[in-house]
Amino acid sequence: MKRQPCGCVSRRGWTDVRSRLCVAATLAAFALIGCDAEMAEDPQVEDGAPELEAIFSEAMQYRTRVVMLGTGTPNADPERSGPAVAVVIDDQAFIFDAGPGVVRRASKAARDLEIPSLGAGRLNRVFITHLHSDHTLGLPDLTLSPWVLDRPDRLQVVGPPGIGAMMDHIIMAYGADIDRRINGLEPRDANRDAYLPEVTETEGGVVYDQDGGRIEAIPITHGDWPFSFADKVTGPDRTIVISGDAAPSSPIIDACNGCDLLVHEVYSGERFVTRPPEWQSYHSVFHTSPTELVDIATRAGAQKLVLYHQLYWGTDDAGLLAEMRAAGWGGPLHSAVDLGVY
Repeated sequence: MKRQPCGCVSRRGWTDVRSRLCVAATLAAFALIGCDAEMAEDPQVEDGAPELEAIFSEAMQYRTRVVMLGTGTPNADPERSGPAVAVVIDDQAFIFDAGPGVVRRASKAARDLEIPSLGAGRLNRVFITHLHSDHTLGLPDLTLSPWVLDRPDRLQVVGPPGIGAMMDHIIMAYGADIDRRINGLEPRDANRDAYLPEVTETEGGVVYDQDGGRIEAIPITHGDWPFSFADKVTGPDRTIVISGDAAPSSPIIDACNGCDLLVHEVYSGERFVTRPPEWQSYHSVFHTSPTELVDIATRAGAQKLVLYHQLYWGTDDAGLLAEMRAAGWGGPLHSAVDLGVY
């Protein structure tokens, strides 16, 4: 239902991003290979942390690539912005979920990774997997900040039933700000109405199909949410499936079906047992363990697996990667970091 408005990076750019990753020493799997340190001896760590520059260079050879704008969860991890994944097809960026920090992470990718389609003024399409706050707190930012920075067109928002009401209330909440910007002294004639989002509510199916890209919202299971989606992106040279938040869901297997890249959430199975019983009950029906994810990725025939929205609970990237290997995943595997390109 449509709702009307209510290449290759420079050495300098790569060095900037590599420096940021090196500072993030808590990301153990990547810290071991950053900052000119020697490669780790542990093959489990090496599996998830090959040379970051090589990962980046490989990804940038494709017309269709993933840029992790945020790999976080509701936990306030300063190294990980809220969940937001960009798929860039040629010079068009598609954003999946809008966690806290999405616009600034995109701007950093545009500057440091030299991906101009992620510049603030060009962020004009977002696909929301479900209405949890950690996936939507960046929507006011994504709606208004690029508009203030002269985005010429309105934000196209696709999401489950209820996203229209959320966007309506965002516009209402910022009414005073919007009024001053369009009726005050700002020169706003060129994009006066571009703050108004154009919203499409969906219960699943193809939600975009043009200019060499096709996006399908895949209904999946995320606890008791009535509508929650994974997204399948078919570009000119790669097929990518992004799980969103998901308990084990067979539609993800069917959607991937040999996909080039499966980006999937995960929690630590080893640390799960340390959680209070009520939270164990919650996470077991809302999220996916390494053992479950290995089964999903294997049955899906995923060519490469990228972990995101990682729930560590005291472990780290190296620990999660070790759990995935112990559970039987033998294919290419990365534990994503913010601004990682895959």
